[in-house]
Amino acid sequence: MTSPISPDRRFLKYRIALLISIIVIIPLGYVVRFSRGPAPEWFNDSFGAIAYEIFWILLTVFLWPQASLVGTAIGVCVATCGLEFLQLWQPPFLQAARATLPGRLVLGNSFTWSDFPSYFVGSFLGWVWVRWLRRSHFRF
Repeated sequence: MTSPISPDRRFLKYRIALLISIIVIIPLGYVVRFSRGPAPEWFNDSFGAIAYEIFWILLTVFLWPQASLVGTAIGVCVATCGLEFLQLWQPPFLQAARATLPGRLVLGNSFTWSDFPSYFVGSFLGWVWVRWLRRSHFRF
């Protein structure tokens, strides 16, 4: 007879699954976002934004694994929508930050209404992803 897996071990496996997911989504997001293949530019932008949302949800849940998944998904969506609106503000300190690669990746360069649907879809898919991971490791 085999013994059940301890809660600590399931928790560790859940965190490892989150970390592997982060490691997968980062290059996938960059490849989709910056590839110049046969897909139209809007497709690359949209799917890059979806991957961006999923990444932030995975990272947040990795750092705070017992956080509410719905709250995390909503919080990430609100934060990224806020960052999108922040692109309308052009003070020198934000312009200096946007001149760096990390600043461009996090803050973006220009406001685009078309990013919002991708943020909502990405937040939903990120929620589905972490919910599936959590349920597959904890069965709750």
